Amino acid sequence: MFTYDFMQNAFLAALLVALVSGSTGYFLVLRGQSFAGHALGHVGFAGATGALLLGISPFWGLLAVTTAGGALMGFLGEQLRERDVAIGVVLSLSLGFGLLFLNFFTGSAVQATSLLFGNVLGVDRVTLWQMAGFALVSCAALGFLARPLLFASVRPELAEARGLDLRLVSVLFLALVGVAVAEAVQVVGVLLVFTLMVGPAATAQRLTCKFVTGFWLSVALAAFTAFAGVALAYLTDWPTSFWISLLAAVIYFCSLLLQ
Repeated sequence: MFTYDFMQNAFLAALLVALVSGSTGYFLVLRGQSFAGHALGHVGFAGATGALLLGISPFWGLLAVTTAGGALMGFLGEQLRERDVAIGVVLSLSLGFGLLFLNFFTGSAVQATSLLFGNVLGVDRVTLWQMAGFALVSCAALGFLARPLLFASVRPELAEARGLDLRLVSVLFLALVGVAVAEAVQVVGVLLVFTLMVGPAATAQRLTCKFVTGFWLSVALAAFTAFAGVALAYLTDWPTSFWISLLAAVIYFCSLLLQ
């Protein structure tokens, strides 16, 4: 299968998404903001379909809305955790707007389907270079933010007492999560973005309490899940997103037994 260009592109795209999702997802689970990652995928769907309606690439609409939405969630800070019901209503409203925009869109529905469920086998070289650029920026920004982010995540009161701006850290981090969501959507889609963002990270944190070990284990599990999902999709002709979500769930439940 490695002799085909589209499979080479698919594996490279899976690797890029795994790097971004596994690394940002680790902090997302550590901070107890898993629901925020799930929410950003649904909110981004409205931005992607709106861009599609305007004749713009859906990726740019998705990226803009998820990044802005992440920054807004970070600005709300602790209030966000107390408003799960409000977030749920916003999610439903976002999906409603997305369906409305699709209703006005007269072109092919293939792009909309790929937004919902992902289409890693359809990634071309141009999209791949675009994903590589955003992955590089995301990883570099996360590396710069990692130390204060870890401090703010595990000892927020002490971090604030030492002069760390918790709200600024939260805004910057959730904006990065928005970029990660935009990347992951191209592989698993809006409806399953929760899989790569949370599954590997949650498994890693159940298997080890050490930060460095857990962080790289999260990235490795995300890469394995994405690679195996693409390979199984090629061998069975079943959807890639199904295999990725199934593998992530199986690995997580196995970690419960190992723990």
